Amino acid sequence: MPAPELWLLADSRLPTGGHAHSGGIEAAVRHGLVRAPADVASWLAGRVPTTGLVTAAAAAAACALVGTPRARGEDASAPVARGVPSRGERSVDWAPWDTAISARTPVAALREVSRQQGRAMLRTVRAAWPAAAVDGLGTRPHQALVLGVAAAAAAGTPHDAAALAVHHLVGQVCSAAVRLLGLDPLALAGVHARALAEHGPVVGKASDAGTAAALADDPDLLPTATTPLPEVLAVLHARSEGALFAS
Repeated sequence: MPAPELWLLADSRLPTGGHAHSGGIEAAVRHGLVRAPADVASWLAGRVPTTGLVTAAAAAAACALVGTPRARGEDASAPVARGVPSRGERSVDWAPWDTAISARTPVAALREVSRQQGRAMLRTVRAAWPAAAVDGLGTRPHQALVLGVAAAAAAGTPHDAAALAVHHLVGQVCSAAVRLLGLDPLALAGVHARALAEHGPVVGKASDAGTAAALADDPDLLPTATTPLPEVLAVLHARSEGALFAS
């Protein structure tokens, strides 16, 4: 059973700044590419296996790198003190991992978005999990790294971190679609649930890739999938005026 703290990380009310972002869907709505719940599902079908996979794998790697026994998968059934790193925890050089995420985020506007959300989440993690292994992340880390560290602090596993990353992406898109298009929240809740079920294999793939990269201490092993259209739209969105969401 997941630790209760992981439920907090999955709660949209957690102040991490995610409510200010649409997962890229605002630009798609503005250009007439998304109009109905089915379009939202199609948008997610392109985003989750690409950008979602990369982000989820990075979060899984960060969780594994923190070094708690549970995060390393040494004994997932062993009790872990909530938010307390293990005695054997090693220091992590986050710089190569930060660089790897930047390299997999070719659009400057999206790199900035990732760092904005990472900074907001970092403040929350420091307040909620004071013992979290955030040393060395810097003041503006990528969101995926902070999420992985937070998941480990909440007694989670790399798979949990990957699942949270996908959940955050899907939740951002669905909640933004309600606000942007006035769609039925119940219909979008259905889209959200079906997307999480449909893309369950992405979570497993991301968890495996992130854990393997962490064990090898090689960020080059992280996935490199991408989607050009949302990246182009992100550039247009960054230059637009009157946008409801920051991204």
